[in-house]
Amino acid sequence: MRTKEEILKEINQIMEEKVAPNVAMHGGEVKVIDFDTETGILRTLLSGSCSGCASSTLTLKMGIENMLKHYIPEVKQVVGEDDPDFNTPYYSEPFTDYDPMDRM
Repeated sequence: MRTKEEILKEINQIMEEKVAPNVAMHGGEVKVIDFDTETGILRTLLSGSCSGCASSTLTLKMGIENMLKHYIPEVKQVVGEDDPDFNTPYYSEPFTDYDPMDRM
């Protein structure tokens, strides 16, 4: 039975070599938070363009989870958490004092 440190070392290597370059091409980043050896659940932090992106779930499950489960038998599931400190430059609060009738 491998130790948590050994498993995390292998997870981080795969994340760095195979995952990071691909998500970085889209402005995203996926970081390892923790791995639970009892449940086999890997917790990750989604940041950059991955944070809040609907497609990040597909990337996480179909891409990252499948790859890690293939290479590391201890990994049973990968879950992602959106970065709570991320704010998107493409979002702005809606106008609060805007009245469309003012334009007429």
